[in-house]
Amino acid sequence: MYAKYIKRPIDFCLSLGAIIVLSPVLLVLIVIGAIAMKGNPFFTQMRPGKNEKIFKLIKFRTMTCQKDKDGKLLPDEERLTRYGKFLRSTSLDELPELFNIIKGDMALIGPRPLLIKYLPLYNEQQRHRHDVLPGLTGWAQVNGRNLLGWEQRFEHDVWYTQNISFLTDVRIIFLTIKCVFVKEGISSDTSATMEAFKGSSIKDKELVK
Repeated sequence: MYAKYIKRPIDFCLSLGAIIVLSPVLLVLIVIGAIAMKGNPFFTQMRPGKNEKIFKLIKFRTMTCQKDKDGKLLPDEERLTRYGKFLRSTSLDELPELFNIIKGDMALIGPRPLLIKYLPLYNEQQRHRHDVLPGLTGWAQVNGRNLLGWEQRFEHDVWYTQNISFLTDVRIIFLTIKCVFVKEGISSDTSATMEAFKGSSIKDKELVK
């Protein structure tokens, strides 16, 4: 009942209210971002959502587009600016996704929308993370975020799709606030951003044993 009829109206109302309340912050970040990034302050990228439907994700840009002499983008660590680190540490880079929620591409709570190129790499169990709308925050984000390995992260994502409830969402919201204030799990142990997913070590045939 909650997931089918109540969750979406709550997401829409809370996101609209947040946009109105935070509009001064959004305007300031747009201006500062345009100066810091020397141009467009927004980062957009096509991502898979519910049922693997592709949508355009929007965030505040945290990395430059600097390239090496061969025209390839520099490593994330070199392109991530001090301003970008601040946005990530405070999760302010995620604020524009409120508009994705208003549009219906995302929810407040759900598995984070990852890259399209990962779709063929999921095993059958992991693919269930796309049974629901992707979220601004989620169960994996409040249980380690980028400090988690991919297998653990997907386990948390799938657990959420099978245990959606109002109380679970409320719990995740409060845990998210805690994580933002203590700045937990912003980066992985070995990289400024999460390492690329290269496929699961748990294959489909192992899941049915």
